[in-house]
Amino acid sequence: MTLEVIGISVLWLFLFGYVIVASIDFGAGFFNAYSLFRGKQHILTRIIQRYLSPVWEVTNVFLVFFFVGIVGFFPKTAYYYGTILLVPASIAVILLAIRGSYYAFTTYGGLKQKKWTYLYGLSGLFIPASLSIVLTISEGGFVREKATGLVLDYWALFTSPLTWSIVVLSLAAVLYISAVFLTWYAHKAQDEPATELLRKYALIWSVPAIVTATGIIVELQGHNPEHFSRLMDLWWLFGISFILFAGTVYLIWKRKSYGVAFGLLTGQFLVAFFAYGVSHYPYLLYPYLTIYDSFTNEAMAIALIIAFVAGLGLLLPSLYLLLRLFLFNKDYVQGKRNDHA
Repeated sequence: MTLEVIGISVLWLFLFGYVIVASIDFGAGFFNAYSLFRGKQHILTRIIQRYLSPVWEVTNVFLVFFFVGIVGFFPKTAYYYGTILLVPASIAVILLAIRGSYYAFTTYGGLKQKKWTYLYGLSGLFIPASLSIVLTISEGGFVREKATGLVLDYWALFTSPLTWSIVVLSLAAVLYISAVFLTWYAHKAQDEPATELLRKYALIWSVPAIVTATGIIVELQGHNPEHFSRLMDLWWLFGISFILFAGTVYLIWKRKSYGVAFGLLTGQFLVAFFAYGVSHYPYLLYPYLTIYDSFTNEAMAIALIIAFVAGLGLLLPSLYLLLRLFLFNKDYVQGKRNDHA
């Protein structure tokens, strides 16, 4: 295995970690806002606040690692993606600032206005939508290289069915992942009304999640035949992912083993995420940029790999302790302790 492959694999693992942790966070914020809008805050708000309180500070750690790593391992990505992602990335940063303001004003400042809850909930949907556009751009066909530099064709991007398929998938996946986890969490808290409501949300959002994922593969056939062909070569991995999806839905439907259901869900997204990454290899941006065109020097690559593996070695035990001390501590999860991380 070459250093280039090791480097992109480590980064892909960090990005996967962000997808799972951030999805739970973003979805929890939306469900909190939606329950307030529907007048059901008495069912969900307490359980969601108990989840959000200790974890919001660590959600973006994975994303920071990924961005530092992608520029460190592949310096040319700063040129290719830095220019064309100026608008989408700026929007995401503003939305992240809104979410941070919500935490500051509501958790520590005691501000309880509804507008902050709604802003927080909606920003949790717009962030994955804005970031998911990167995947669309990476498929090629939207960037033109001119004498003045790279130009992103916004009209082609926003009129492409592939763009909207990926955006809808990002929203559906965020809400599905979050609902499954929070169902498990509410069940652990022995909060039956919240468990039942979140279970219903999980089953509802499982349908658009699997439908849009299939739709993206169909859209790729016309947009990027080379990538589509490589996806078809890995059909068995997507088959495993679908079996894990079916297992998750079955357990949620039967009200059984919510923890196992979330484990199957994580496995489903892990397999699909890495199958997509392998099928995209070696391109970072079709057809301009591959992992071999833009790799850093060997000494820097080795140093970065060691640093990132060490970072992962610290991050995973920290998340485990967070789960044990707060999220799944019997007293905390049942609201008998009100600790803030």
